[in-house]
Amino acid sequence: QVQLIESGGGLVQAGDSLRLSCVVSGRMSYGGMAWFRQRPGKERELVTHIYWYSASTYYIDDVKGRFTISRDMGENTLHLQMDNLKPEDTAKYYCAASSARYLTRRPDDWTYWGQGTQVTVSS
Repeated sequence: QVQLIESGGGLVQAGDSLRLSCVVSGRMSYGGMAWFRQRPGKERELVTHIYWYSASTYYIDDVKGRFTISRDMGENTLHLQMDNLKPEDTAKYYCAASSARYLTRRPDDWTYWGQGTQVTVSS
């Protein structure tokens, strides 16, 4: 069974960087992984996802050019490099995994979830 353990969140100032990591136990034979975030009082939203084998990626407009999703297949680890952080990025960030052929923006389509890691960006 797939289990996800994420880390790397913290408190930083605007313009700073953070690198989130998500260790996967139970290797993904197909599908992909994603980072979601949830701001207080808002629904969980997709930030970026990546197909595990092809490494094809998708980003929401708000993070394009600032965030980079990547996976290390040998280490079975997902990363999110977050640069030029903004206060609007403040949220709890969740790693997610899916065995589906096609990845979507809908949280309900993702089967496996990490516990979340808090990212707080001060102005």
